[in-house]
Amino acid sequence: MFLKILMIALFFVITVAVGLFYRKSAQSSSDFMLGGRNVGPWLSAFAYGTTYFSATVFVGYAGQFGWGFGTSAFWAGLGNAFIGSLLAWVLLGRRTRTMTKWLNSSTMPNYFEKRYDSKALKIAAAIIIVIFLVPYSASVYKGLSGLFAQCFDISFNWCIVGMAVLTAAFVIAGGYMGTAVNTFIQGLIMLVGMVLVIHGVLSANGGLMGSLTELSKYSAESAPGFNGVYTSMFGPDPISLLAVVILTSVGPLGLPQMVNKFYAIKNEKAIKLGTVISTAFAVIIAGGSYFIGAFGRLFWEEEKPVFDMLVPNMITKALPDVLIGLVLLMVLSASISSLASLALTAGSTFAVDLVEGIRGKKIGNKKEVVIIKILCGVFILISVIVAIIPNNLITALMGLSWGALSGAFLGPFIYGLYWKKTTKASVWASMIFGVGFVVANQFLAFTTPTIAGSIAMIASIIIVPLVSLITPKPAENEVDKIFACYEEKVLAPAKEVLEEE
Repeated sequence: MFLKILMIALFFVITVAVGLFYRKSAQSSSDFMLGGRNVGPWLSAFAYGTTYFSATVFVGYAGQFGWGFGTSAFWAGLGNAFIGSLLAWVLLGRRTRTMTKWLNSSTMPNYFEKRYDSKALKIAAAIIIVIFLVPYSASVYKGLSGLFAQCFDISFNWCIVGMAVLTAAFVIAGGYMGTAVNTFIQGLIMLVGMVLVIHGVLSANGGLMGSLTELSKYSAESAPGFNGVYTSMFGPDPISLLAVVILTSVGPLGLPQMVNKFYAIKNEKAIKLGTVISTAFAVIIAGGSYFIGAFGRLFWEEEKPVFDMLVPNMITKALPDVLIGLVLLMVLSASISSLASLALTAGSTFAVDLVEGIRGKKIGNKKEVVIIKILCGVFILISVIVAIIPNNLITALMGLSWGALSGAFLGPFIYGLYWKKTTKASVWASMIFGVGFVVANQFLAFTTPTIAGSIAMIASIIIVPLVSLITPKPAENEVDKIFACYEEKVLAPAKEVLEEE
């Protein structure tokens, strides 16, 4: 116990120290929100990866879907790596950085305003972001605190409060750069921790083959008598598995806290190297999380599973205290970085897009930074209150958040970067359907939050081009001015670009 406390205390000290060190570099709103658009490949890639994967994935999703799908849940990890990371960087990285800089846009709502010439779209997008980032933030607090409460035998609520204080300390002090440097350190801890967790969990049941043999003895209610269903390629419920892959892999392409990482990238080299680093990081962290989640039932002794406790229970039973301490650091690292990014995104959106949008004029630079910091703190407080409410399942909170946000923004954001004929009406249609469908499902429960979120995302990709084809086209000359950003001439070394004759 002393060793675990010492490791956590050291983590707290380093995290807060990094935030305070970068305090002076976050004096302007651009520096505070985007690090001056000067963030290199390693920091950008780790910032993306650690924002993507948190206790929600490691504790909530790995536990529930590892239990439900067995080793086939690993498909979700591969989807996260090659769709949520690789495709996202290839499809969005360069164009997002280019167009947002051209438009002088620092947030997603601000991008919508300038790309589609609509102040109303900016305000609507800001409201959606501020509201629906809360349940996701709450799900991260819930997953993280559940693990700490299990390992330290202390109150769940006090764990949440402690995590909130740590998050506020380094994001409010250091802004984007403080957060980025911390996420790099935390990402390294996550990589080491994941390798040790996989080894420890498998070793507890005789290695990989022994663990698979034990898992193959279980049969699912949907496939009675098929004892190998949890070690089969697609598991007992391939349709639901596909919904999880879509929600967790396609979703990040439309999430403001994820897309925001591309705004801050330094240059072309950072994008190319960041793509490789981010994908490799996702294979290890996401693939590892879903894979070990499949073995949760080997350590669960009660009749009914408590999904949010499956992974914490497995870790405390499978690993010695020293490794438990490292796992705690891993989950803490993943979660604090996600929480910081969520708070920074929500606070910036509230201040820059809602407050300034409603007032109709900009706030002074220093005053704007102060307001963003205050609103980051308010967002953290609200998230904590939601997290403390009992019976809010982690996966349900995440499904609601990702489904509404990506269901609203996925199509408008991607088509806005690539297609000149995307119309304002199509953006409204995507936002209304995405949010409306997911919220309606929350009350009427006609399907699971995961499937509802997946449907909303797919619908967004279909709705935008269909509505754009039948609604008034944007002014051609204005759109041409925006897309001129891709034609701007830049200098590059001959070893990277061949000179035309």
